[in-house]
Amino acid sequence: MSDKGLRVASYNIRKAKGLDQRRDPGRILQVLNGLDADVVALQEADRRLAPRPTALCRAMIAAETDFEVVPIARNDVSLGWHGNAVLLRKGLGHGRITHIDLPGLEPRGAVRVDLDHFSLVATHLGLMRRYRTQQLRAIARAVDEAERVVVAGDFNEWSPHKGLEVLHDFDVHAPGHSFHAARPIAALDRIAVSRGLAVRAAGVVNEGPARHASDHLPIWADIGVA
Repeated sequence: MSDKGLRVASYNIRKAKGLDQRRDPGRILQVLNGLDADVVALQEADRRLAPRPTALCRAMIAAETDFEVVPIARNDVSLGWHGNAVLLRKGLGHGRITHIDLPGLEPRGAVRVDLDHFSLVATHLGLMRRYRTQQLRAIARAVDEAERVVVAGDFNEWSPHKGLEVLHDFDVHAPGHSFHAARPIAALDRIAVSRGLAVRAAGVVNEGPARHASDHLPIWADIGVA
């Protein structure tokens, strides 16, 4: 890990559908290339209905970015699982991949990817707080033995003060308002780090194609060992 740490980004790409209602995977890849990230957690990377084909072509990712797709998908057409996908800068290795089933009325899941310096959990939490609390509890149990953990994703929590009490052992960062991209008024997208890690800088990308590529803006955080 460099002096600045690793840059972790999170982006709900809304299946590559922009504010102009066009599906434009190339536009999403432009945004990803501008993040200067080492690790990217994507939400809504796959279509909603079975067999859940990806919204981002693997060949395009390989040809037009410096990222590799972590093999999370459990079929041949999806990029991730429950829409959660993880991209790593080429050359970064990963270890065990764990699928975490999340409770709730809606089908939700999270994915844990063990990296050299921490375990990353990529997730997209539910719309109702009572279920989000249960989902966060399930994530906390799934990483209980890990020394260092980063949880990144669309937390779907509108309140800056409530709803994340389960993550009492984490430092939860909302880098800024990331939703709605046309008029950002809510910090739905967040990055949480466990003890042993520190966020050295963080932000929201609100310029260029990110302003209209999805209904969310991407967030990022430079994370190092505390």
